[in-house]
Amino acid sequence: MSNINIKSILSILAGKITLFISKNLLKGGSTFPGTVALKFDKEILKKVAKGYKVILVTGTNGKTTTTSMITNIFKANGHTVITNNTGANLFRGIVACFIDNYKFFNKKHDSYAIIEVDEANLKFVTEYITPEIITITNLFRDQLDRYGEVYTTLSKILEGVEKVPLSKLVLNGDDSLFGKLPVPNETIYYGFNVGVKKDNTIDVNADAKFCKICKAPYQYNFITYNHLGDFYCSECGYKRADLKYSVNEILELNPNSSKVLINNDEITISQSGIYNIYNGLCAYSITKEIGINEESIKSSLGKQDSSFGRQEEISIDNKQVKIILVKNPAGYNQAIDTLCLNKEDFSTLFMLNDNYADGTDVSWIWDVDFERLKELPIKDVFVSGIRLYDMAVRLKVAGLNSEKFILEENYEALTEKIKNSSTNRIYILATYTAMINYRKYLHSKGYIKKLW
Repeated sequence: MSNINIKSILSILAGKITLFISKNLLKGGSTFPGTVALKFDKEILKKVAKGYKVILVTGTNGKTTTTSMITNIFKANGHTVITNNTGANLFRGIVACFIDNYKFFNKKHDSYAIIEVDEANLKFVTEYITPEIITITNLFRDQLDRYGEVYTTLSKILEGVEKVPLSKLVLNGDDSLFGKLPVPNETIYYGFNVGVKKDNTIDVNADAKFCKICKAPYQYNFITYNHLGDFYCSECGYKRADLKYSVNEILELNPNSSKVLINNDEITISQSGIYNIYNGLCAYSITKEIGINEESIKSSLGKQDSSFGRQEEISIDNKQVKIILVKNPAGYNQAIDTLCLNKEDFSTLFMLNDNYADGTDVSWIWDVDFERLKELPIKDVFVSGIRLYDMAVRLKVAGLNSEKFILEENYEALTEKIKNSSTNRIYILATYTAMINYRKYLHSKGYIKKLW
């Protein structure tokens, strides 16, 4: 405590008091306490993060799930870990996370902080922290009003990486944007050595179709989804980097889990979808780099809980409901892939908002392959959210039977209609604030025990 000046002490105390009020009286507010703390000391992150070995997780899709996977593996191996598990990944939220875990006395050394970071906020975090590892999961078009195209997002991330040349980079090698980065950092890659799609022609709506070196169209030995896969440029020779960690075989895919061969290890990932295999592969790669044993990794990935809207399972009376966060075409198409694994009848709830955290431009829904849904055994089609009519139009154009549509803005009425659904299995596909707000309602009614 003697190394902290009065300004920093006031900053920490103000943050802790605000956190207490937010959690116990306001039932939320995981970012605002950081805002309060920074008013007293703009450099407080440097002080409260001291002593932690930090791993930063950024990228478009999969940040929260990957962060959770890594955290659980570390805990299974006996490490002391802190993390921003609510997904408060802006600079202020990260400050709040460290302040929440800060102890004036009896500090623990050699603990790990596994921190999810918004792509545009990485540069603010690396101003004060030099992490052991930075990982970038992928880059897709997301919140076009905020980020623009994927190349703009990559530039924002690199602004943060450039400040910490000693940090190791663990990158998705299947993303063509991550090869030959203009940084001196030690870099290792993970990816797939097996294809998922039968067709190796890139989709017209894919996000990075042209060579980052010479701008010629990429060719693929195989594609996993969107622009991810074993890419190469036939014009200049740029190609996927060598992979240190790879999925060499997909042994099983079902609506609830996957079984894959990563390097020589048979791994069960207790969440469905190719995108969650990527998340598990990323977590595997990072924890192997740190030196965690295979048994801890296998055991943890095999019993990873889904939470906070990331394939979160809840019961609403006798209905089994799975909440899936969707926020851009790439992620939405992967969610649809998960729905396609179902053989039995189910119903769906589509929730579309256009708040700042969702992206105010909802035109991206026209790049989602909703047309695939018309072949699935979907009984009831619930539609809600601020932009429910935009979603209903998109689904009707995709070929879904509009006579099955149940449009409802009011959460109480919506929940009652879900209880009366003709199927016991219901998928909720919701954008960020729609997911947050509906979860709050369900928590208030006792259907969700843990809000954050």
